[in-house]
Amino acid sequence: MMASFLTINNLSELSAVAQKLIKAFDDKKVIAFSGEMGAGKTTLIKAICEELGVKQTISSPTFSIVNEYLSSSGKKIYHFDFYRINTISEAYDMGYEEYFYSDAYCFIEWPEKIAELLPEEILKINISVKDGRRLLEF
Repeated sequence: MMASFLTINNLSELSAVAQKLIKAFDDKKVIAFSGEMGAGKTTLIKAICEELGVKQTISSPTFSIVNEYLSSSGKKIYHFDFYRINTISEAYDMGYEEYFYSDAYCFIEWPEKIAELLPEEILKINISVKDGRRLLEF
């Protein structure tokens, strides 16, 4: 499959980019967001959740590892941040399978920390920063 690209030049474009990404999810529910610290993973996930109708406060689950939100249609959305885990067993201990195979959206920051646990049917989005812009490849 050919790679797709989107560019975010400024924050005012976030909503439109989030809408395009949601269409690109197709039937995939597990979405992995990679990029260096400060690349904008949490900000992009927040915009996607807002487009899906989440009304709760959306924040990085850096310390809790997972946050749960509800979309406007009442569907659960899980937001993971695996930055702080040190061993794969921590993901096992939290019961990652219940989330990843729940048919709910699972948005994952730092997926490389748990790469061996990710399902096959996944959309990978890489965010890089160039001249203040965010370049998305998926």
